[in-house]
Order: sequence, then structure tokens, then C-alpha cells
Amino acid sequence: MKKFIAMLLTACAVGLGALSAPVLADEKPAAAPTAATAEAPAAAAPAEAPAAAPALQANKGDTAWLLVATAFVILMSIPGLALFYGGLVRSKNMLSVLMQVFVTFSLITVLWVIYGYSIAFTEGNAFFGSLDKLFLKGVTIESMAATWSKAVVVPELAYIPFQGAFAAITCGLIVGAFAERIKFSAVLLFMVLWFTFSYAPMAHMVWYWAGPDAYTSAEAAEKANATAGWLFQKGALDFAGGTVVHINAAVAGLVGAFLVGKRVGYGRDSMAPHSLTMTMIGASLLWFGWFGFNAGSALEANGIAALAFVNTWLATAAAALSWMMVEWLVKGKPSMLGAASGAVAGLVAITPAAGYVGVVGALVIGLAAGVVCLWGVNGLKKLLGADDSLDVFGVHGVGGILGAILTGVFAAPSLGGQGIFDYVANKAADSYDMMGQVMVQATAVGTTVIWSGIVAVVAFKLVDMFVGLRVSEEEEREGLDIVSHGETAYHY
Repeated sequence: MKKFIAMLLTACAVGLGALSAPVLADEKPAAAPTAATAEAPAAAAPAEAPAAAPALQANKGDTAWLLVATAFVILMSIPGLALFYGGLVRSKNMLSVLMQVFVTFSLITVLWVIYGYSIAFTEGNAFFGSLDKLFLKGVTIESMAATWSKAVVVPELAYIPFQGAFAAITCGLIVGAFAERIKFSAVLLFMVLWFTFSYAPMAHMVWYWAGPDAYTSAEAAEKANATAGWLFQKGALDFAGGTVVHINAAVAGLVGAFLVGKRVGYGRDSMAPHSLTMTMIGASLLWFGWFGFNAGSALEANGIAALAFVNTWLATAAAALSWMMVEWLVKGKPSMLGAASGAVAGLVAITPAAGYVGVVGALVIGLAAGVVCLWGVNGLKKLLGADDSLDVFGVHGVGGILGAILTGVFAAPSLGGQGIFDYVANKAADSYDMMGQVMVQATAVGTTVIWSGIVAVVAFKLVDMFVGLRVSEEEEREGLDIVSHGETAYHY
């Protein structure tokens, strides 16, 4: 009996010692039983029950890069775009342009949080998302958003302002087309309407999808594609906004230039930029911020972000040089305005292609953008006959269309591009149909032109009906700084 008691005590001591032993670094503690498993008999449990998949955690480097990229995009809007546009108008309208860009950015930021993000980036139909995330309902610090890689996520609270900054600068771009004669109230009302019915739906059509983790098989991929935006389903490639941002804004701007009408004295009076110094500073800030715009669209701090960064750097420089050289040959002198405009044209054209094309493709796109957009702000502008004050369509429309189409060409692996990624196989697709992809890109361009154009016409007509579009001739001659805001940009 004594031996039995001694053996029992020894066994208890060993068992207690095992329970209190620390878990080693290379061991995993057993999961605590849930209420259901605790009540079930041990024999009912499978011999090797699979462990529940842990929740995906965002990489700190990816998160940091996305937050920095968002700040870059904000910088390129205010003050970058504001100064670029402000320097191009006459001094009596400088402050009005700064105000329109600054307040538009603020207005769209608020609307993005209230309902824009929900319309653009939740599952709904092929053209509109749902209203499930009004006021960012349900979004917490634990909420994650998909990236372009399987099992890689970023905090949704980092993704939301990044995309919101895109929405805000897109609306700001439109301002340049009808600068120097539009009512401030008309600008704000138009932006609300156009953002709601053009920008948010276009963002949904091009960029909304279920994320790469949904593509586990051919059947799953088919189901996931059915929930994506219309142009995403068709396979349109738009890395950072050739259609959603530039063509979308440019078409709205061109419609505005026609419907608001020409400036008083257009074609007779001098309307030269009052400060090319400001314009050069603005263009430089745009170039700087555009690295966040394009490289940030990789959503990860990886090789694709680096590729987009290099392509943005190179294409912009190439476009600045090509615009300047052609202008030098035609007019006899290279201009600061030409170099700055060329740089912006390069930024626009490389945007849809940034993460898809190789370095040589970026170089060709940049060189082409400088020449084609130079024609856009001279020859095409005369053909259209619109007073597009700051050449929004000539640069952003023409450059965006050029870049979107050439993305289909230079994304081909045979030309150094990334091709099409097969998320089911989790590798680049084995083949690439260049002509087919170019046709898809053309479809995306056409859809954007038609959608934005129709929304813009209706929105401008409604604005004209309720508040009127432009100031009186006397007020326009005096200048919008004093008339609209009671201030002046300069005191001499």
C-alpha cells in the first residue's frame, strides 16, 4: 500500500511539473477548448483536428509606406496642384483658383468618408457599391483591406484616406478647365454631383474586386469576378488612375469649358500666366507627390512599388524633354511653361501603366506623351474651339488616353512588361494577347468618356438652373479674388 501511494504521489508530481513547464519558442501551446468542445466527449473529437487559420496581420512596412504615400498625394493636391494652376491664371484670379482647389479637396474628403468610399469600394453591382459603410460604419483599427498579393493586407484605415486623396485631387483637376469665370458656389455644387455620380462609380467599375485570396480555383475565380466592377471584370489595366482620375476629370473639364463659356476677351486680350515661378514650384510638387500616387498604388513596399517609382521618375523626365525639344524646334525657344507642362503630361501618361510596364516602356510612353500632349494643347484645342483655361483636356485627357492605350502594348512580357497575373495559379499568366488587351483598354477609355461626359452635362445643367454657372462680365473683368472672396493674392 505504501509503495502504491508513493507511486501515485510521484506520478502527480511529474504531471504537475509538466503542466507548469514553459512553452519553448519552437512549440505552439494547445488552443483552449471552446464551450462546445469542452462539453463533448474526447472520443468525439477527430484525431488531428485542423487549427483555425489565424487572422491576417498587416505588415508594418507596408502600412508605413501607404501612410507616407497618402501624405504625398495630399501634398501634390495642396499646395502642388493649387500652385501649378494658380501661377497659370492672371493675378486677379490667383486666390480664387487656390480657394477652389483647397476647398474642393476639403469637400470631397468629407464626402468620401460619408458615402464615397462605400459606393466605390464595397460589393454591390457592376457599377455601384452598396451603402453598407456609410460614415465608415464597421471600420475599426482591426479592419483589413486586400492588396495585390495573397495573404497580404493593410489596415483599412490606411487604405481609405489613400483612395480618398485620389478622389479629392481628381475633382481638383477639373477646376483648371473653367478657371477665371465660374461662380464659387457653382464649383462646389458641381463637385458634389459629379463626385457622386461619376468619380465614385468609375472607381468602383475599375478598381473594386474581392481581393486575391478569393481566387482559390477556377470556379471561385468566376464567382469572385462576378462581384467585381464592370471594367475590372473585362480585365482593364489601370494601375493608378488613367481612366478613373485623368480621363474622367478631363472630360468633365472639357464639358465645363463648353457650357460655362469662354472668358471675356478670350482670343483678344492677353491671358498670359502671371507667375511661372509658382507654376514651376507646383509642377515640382506634383512630380514629388506623384511617387505616392503611383508607387503607393502597389499597396505594398515591394518590387512593384519600386518599378512604379522608377517608371514615374523616368517617364516624367522624358516627357519634359520631348515637349521642350519639339517646342524649341517649332517656336525657336524652349520655355519653362513647356517643360513644366511636359512633366505633368508624362506623369499623367505613366499613371495607368506604372506598375505594369518595364523601364523601356515607361521611357517610350514619356517621350510620346510630351509630343502628343503638346499637340493636344495647341492643335486639338483649336479644333475643339473650347476655352479650356489651363489645358485640362489637352494634358490630362490626351495624356490619359495615350497612357491607357499604351499600357495594353507595353504590359506585354515580350516588351519588358509584367503581363497578366493569374491569381488562381498565383503566377504570371503563360500568354499575353496584346491586341486583345489594347481593345479592353480602349473599351475602358470609351466607357470613361461617355460616363463622365453624360454626368458632367447633367450636373452643369442642374447647377446652372439652381445657382448659375458664371459671374457677370463686370465681375469677371474685376477679378474673382475680390468679387468672390473679398481678398487679393497680392498687395503692392
